[in-house]
Amino acid sequence: MSNHQSQRRARPRVKLPLWAAILIGSVATILVLVIVGLTGSWLFNTVREAVASLNSADTDFNPSLTDGGDSITGLSDPLVSSDGPGGQEGPVLSAEMFQPWSGTERVNILLLGIDLRCDEEGPTHTDSMMVVTVDPVGMSAAALSLPRDMWVEIPGFGVNRINQAFFQGDAYDYPGGGAALAVETVEATLGVPIDYYLAVNFEGFIEFVDLIGGISVEAKEEIDDPDYPDSCYGYDPFYIDEGIHELDGAMALKYARTRATAGSDIDRAARQQEVVMAVRDQVLRLNMIPRLLAQAPQLWRSFQKNVDTNMGLEETIQLALLAQDIPRDKIRTMVIDYSYVYNEQTPDGQMVLVPNRERIRGLRDQLFAPPAIPTPVIENLPELAREENARVHVQNGTSAVGLAASTQEYLVPFGINVVEIGNAEGTLPSTQIVDYGSHLNTTRYIAELLKVPPLNITYSTRPPAGDYDVLVILGNDQTVTPTPEFESP
Repeated sequence: MSNHQSQRRARPRVKLPLWAAILIGSVATILVLVIVGLTGSWLFNTVREAVASLNSADTDFNPSLTDGGDSITGLSDPLVSSDGPGGQEGPVLSAEMFQPWSGTERVNILLLGIDLRCDEEGPTHTDSMMVVTVDPVGMSAAALSLPRDMWVEIPGFGVNRINQAFFQGDAYDYPGGGAALAVETVEATLGVPIDYYLAVNFEGFIEFVDLIGGISVEAKEEIDDPDYPDSCYGYDPFYIDEGIHELDGAMALKYARTRATAGSDIDRAARQQEVVMAVRDQVLRLNMIPRLLAQAPQLWRSFQKNVDTNMGLEETIQLALLAQDIPRDKIRTMVIDYSYVYNEQTPDGQMVLVPNRERIRGLRDQLFAPPAIPTPVIENLPELAREENARVHVQNGTSAVGLAASTQEYLVPFGINVVEIGNAEGTLPSTQIVDYGSHLNTTRYIAELLKVPPLNITYSTRPPAGDYDVLVILGNDQTVTPTPEFESP
């Protein structure tokens, strides 16, 4: 692991009180609240009426309605009082928490499915990654799935499959753990900020789908997977024929996880979005909020065991109220499929999906507002780049005569070893950087100097066409005299 990691402050991991799990007891509930949205008055009244009907003698859930019904106060909760001596009084669920979301900035949430088996406690990988985005001004929402085998840079750790970010964050005690590194990796890959994350493991998914009575899906093709993995590194064959099926939690998980189709990981990402929407349809069709309330103790136990998030209760409620007016036809679901990635084999034999960065940028711009591009903060980056002493070839991909030469003159005083300049074949709209090997500090430093976004950096496993390590192809976004935010030494 590189010791030059981003030092972003780790986001707090929130443990919610029992009644909070009523609304966000599982990943499916989060998706219902965020993607679909529920009317504020209906949600509040349903919660109030259902809680009033619960048995107050239940030692795991003992709320009381204050006079006027404007707040719900959870009394001493044995499931959360163990942190302090003598128990503690639960927080207050007030009417003020049901105010609409007041922000105007886009809200992005990273959903992570965790591949945890055999009661493991050590580092593990993400089995699925999905970014949910809500636009409070344009009143639209979208979900974008990222294939687990996409070959990306993991900040501070080099290039790898994107599903390795969570593992490496936990394995190497990254600040904030695996979730924090997964967040930073997705931010660097897409060039969009992630506001919240939510991670759920297989058991939590199965429990919630069973709790709502299963889901209905329509399989687009026959799926026969004799090698589907069980929960403990064995096999649990899965088969489903084409058509409509009612699935319980275990079968829904298999349907969402299997890769036994021609599209493999890409098809799986699409099925995961189908499962999400099926959960949404089941909950809304059966008006299940009162039923979920009645199962609050079970939800809370499952939540504490299976879910990790940095989203608070008030934020969840207000995001739900924000989403309430978003029409279904303004909710988009997209997958980074083979229109945006291509198959490649790494030198050590791994089969990975290499992103087509220009096309992904176009997809990103369709789904997200123009982003503030995140870049890792590395204080000694110039020194680290000089230590690599990578040989750099600068090509002019514009019609501006002499741009490669003037860029060489500009980069050399910063310690960039420009060994060759020339003209590219054709013109490019934006500058591209290709790293033939592992020269992460050099490419990142050049990107900062020339203001090149992260998605314009490619890491190639093929040998270069000449005696150089890094290729910079200048596009029409460059000027004759670059103007970085700092001066040369």
